[in-house]
Amino acid sequence: MTVCLPRSGGLRTLLLACSALSALSLPAAAQDAGPTIETVTVTAQKRVENILDVPINVTAVSSEEIREARIQTSTDLMMVVPSLDVKDNIAGAQQIVTIRGVGLDDFSSTNNSTVGIYVDDIYLSSFAEQDFNFFDLDHIEVLKGPQATLYGRNATAGAINIISAKPQFGDLFGNISAGYGNYQDFQGDVAINVPVTDNFALRFAGETIQQGRGYWFSRTLDTDLGRQDIYLGRAQALWDPTPSISVLLKLEGEHNHSEIGVGKFFGTISTAAGEPCPDFSHPGHCVDVHGYTDTSSDPFQGDWNHPAPYDIDRWNATLHVSDDLGWATLTSVSGYIGFRRGFYIDADATPFVDSEFDQNDKVNQFSQELRLDGTTAGGVTWLVGADYAWDRVQSYTPGSLVDLFGLDTVIASNQTTHYAATFAQVDWPLFDHVTLSSGVRLAYEDKHYVGGSNFFVSGTTIPFAPFDTFLSDTIVDRSIDFRETLDWKPRDGMLVYATVSRGTKSGGFFNGISTNDAALTPYKPETLTDYEVGVKSSLFGDTLLEDASAFYYDYHDLQAQTFTNVGAVSLIKLSNIQTANVYGLDLGLTWVPLDGLSLRGGLGLLHTHLGSFPYATAGGPFTEPAGNKLPDAPDTSFNGTARYEHAVLGGAYIGAVQFQGTYASENFKEALNTPYLFTKSNWVFDGRVSLSTEDKSWELAGWIRNMFNEEHVVQATDDGTSDGYRIFNAPRTYGVTLTYAFK
Repeated sequence: MTVCLPRSGGLRTLLLACSALSALSLPAAAQDAGPTIETVTVTAQKRVENILDVPINVTAVSSEEIREARIQTSTDLMMVVPSLDVKDNIAGAQQIVTIRGVGLDDFSSTNNSTVGIYVDDIYLSSFAEQDFNFFDLDHIEVLKGPQATLYGRNATAGAINIISAKPQFGDLFGNISAGYGNYQDFQGDVAINVPVTDNFALRFAGETIQQGRGYWFSRTLDTDLGRQDIYLGRAQALWDPTPSISVLLKLEGEHNHSEIGVGKFFGTISTAAGEPCPDFSHPGHCVDVHGYTDTSSDPFQGDWNHPAPYDIDRWNATLHVSDDLGWATLTSVSGYIGFRRGFYIDADATPFVDSEFDQNDKVNQFSQELRLDGTTAGGVTWLVGADYAWDRVQSYTPGSLVDLFGLDTVIASNQTTHYAATFAQVDWPLFDHVTLSSGVRLAYEDKHYVGGSNFFVSGTTIPFAPFDTFLSDTIVDRSIDFRETLDWKPRDGMLVYATVSRGTKSGGFFNGISTNDAALTPYKPETLTDYEVGVKSSLFGDTLLEDASAFYYDYHDLQAQTFTNVGAVSLIKLSNIQTANVYGLDLGLTWVPLDGLSLRGGLGLLHTHLGSFPYATAGGPFTEPAGNKLPDAPDTSFNGTARYEHAVLGGAYIGAVQFQGTYASENFKEALNTPYLFTKSNWVFDGRVSLSTEDKSWELAGWIRNMFNEEHVVQATDDGTSDGYRIFNAPRTYGVTLTYAFK
C-alpha cells in the first residue's frame, strides 16, 4: 500500500516521490523476495514520511482499499479504523464523527465537528457540510488525538484528511465503472488523466448515484422514502511553470436532489398500570399524547405524514502553490466553498404534526494558509505558518407544532466567524535516534450570532410572543495549543514515542428550536489534553506491521446536549460539562503471511467518565452525578479485513475474495445516559468477490454490505414531551460493479 498526500515540500517533489514509491511497492505476489507489506507514506505532519516515522496514531486507507471495501462515506470508515464511530443524526444524513469517545453532541449547522474534517487541505467549517460521497480519491488519513498545532480549528478529537487523486504528467490514463444493486441502485464513476504538455496536466472525475427505491416506507403516504439523485464532478489542473514552482487548481461541484428517511417512533406514556415505557419488545401500551403508537417491528416503516426531501448544492475551489526556495519550501493553500442545503424532518415520527421542520442552510467560507518549512544543516526540521479563515452560516427553518401546541414557528440565525492563527513546529535531533518535537499554535476566533425562534398561531401570521427568543451576541476565543513529543528509533522499522498535546474546540451558539432565552446562552470552548505513549514496528521480515498506543485524556468544559425547563416540557440545549476523562488503548495490525493473503485488524479499548453537571426538566432542576459515559463511546470496538487473491484460469485472470467485519459494544447516545437511548453491542459483516484480468484493466466484482442484515440503533432521541425516535443502521445491500481501467 503506497499512500501519498500533497501538502508540503513542493508538489513536484511529492509527485516524484509517489511515482518512485509506487514503482518500488509491487504487489506481494510479484515480489521475488516473498510477501512483504508495501511502503506506506503519509503527510500527517505536513511533510512526506514513512508511516513508521510518524509519532502519531494514524490510519492510512489507500485508493485500492477504498475501492475494494466500498468506502463511500465517513460511515464506511468504521470498517477499517478502530476507535472510530460515525452515526446519522437524522435518518440517512447528518453524519457525526467520534474518535476515542470525543465527538460532536449537537445538530446545529452553526456548530463545528470536534473531529477536524479536511478535504484537500481545506477545513469544513460547518457541521452541515460533512455529508458527502467519496470519489476518485488518492487516500484517506485518520489522525487520532488533538491535532491543533498543525491542523488548527476544532481538531480536538483528531483529524480526517480526504485527499483527491491528482493530475500526473506523462501518460493518458483513466478508469470507468458502473454498478447496480438492490433498491434499484445505479452508480457510475469516471476519471481521466490528460497530460497536455510536459509541465501541464489535467484530471477530470465524476460520479452519479441513482437509487430508485428507499429503505424507509411510509404507510400513511403509501410510498418509500430515501431515494437518491446525486451528481458529483471535479476538474483539476497541475502546472509547473518553472523547475521550482508547482500550481494545482481544483474546481468541484455537487448537485444532490434526494430524500432522507424518518426515525422509528416510540411512545413514553404507558396505558397499562405497572408497565414502563418505552417498551421496544411490546410497544402497544406505549403511546404519545394523542394515544398513538406503532406496533410494527420493522425499523424502516412508520406512519410518517410528509415526504422527506434532502437537497444540496455545493461548489468549491482550491488553489495549492508551492515554491522550492532552496533553503526552504513556501506553500500557499487557498480555498472557497459555497454550500446550500435544504431538508424536511418529521421529528415526531408520527402521522400528527407535533414537531416538523423545513430546514434551510447556507454556508460560505474562505480560508488561506501560508507555511514555510525546511531542514537546517544540523538536521533540525522546522515549519512555521499562518492561517486566516472567514465563514458565514445562515439558517432559516419554518416549523410546525400545530397538533401539539397549535403553533407554527420560524427558527432563523446568521452567524459570522473570523479565525486567525500562527503556528510552528521544530524537530530537534537530541541524540542518535532520539528526537524532540515541539509545536505550538496561537489562535484567535470571534463569532457574531443573531438569531432565535418566533412563534405564531398555526395557519395565521398572528404572533405568539410568550415563547419568542432572540439573541444578538459576539464571543471571542483565544487559545494556545501545543504538542511535545519525544521519539526514539531503536532500530530501522521501529518507533517508540511519548506525547503531551492540547487541543481546543471553540465556543458557539445553539441553533435549534428554543422557547427560553437561556437556551441561546453561548457555550464555552472545550479543551482536551492528551498524554499518550505509542510504539510502531515492522516485524518478521516486514510481513507484520503493528501500531499501538495508550492514552489518557484530561477533558474540560466539553460541549454536550442537556435539557432546559420550558414549563410543561423540556427542550434540548447545548452547554458545558465541567470535567471528563478518557483513557484507552488503540491497536492496529497488518499481516501478509503468504503471497496473495493479507490480514488487517484494529482493536479499540475505551473507558470514559463524565463529571457531574446540572440540567433542568419540567420536573425542576437536577444535578446528574459523576460517572456517566460519553455518548457514542463503546468500551470495545474492533474491525478486521481478510483478503486473498490468486491467479486462476491458467494465470490469465486474478480471482479475489474479501471479508470484513466490525464490532462495537453497547453505548449511550447522550450525556444523561438515558437507559432507552442506547445501542446494543453489534457485529456487521461485508463481503466482496472479484475476477480481473492479469493486468487489472477489467474487473467484475460482486459485493454485499451488512450481509446478515444486522439491526442496531445508531441514534436515539427523546423529544421531552411524550415520544421519541430511534435511527437504525442501513439494511443489507448487494450488487455488482464492472470496472475498466485504461492507459
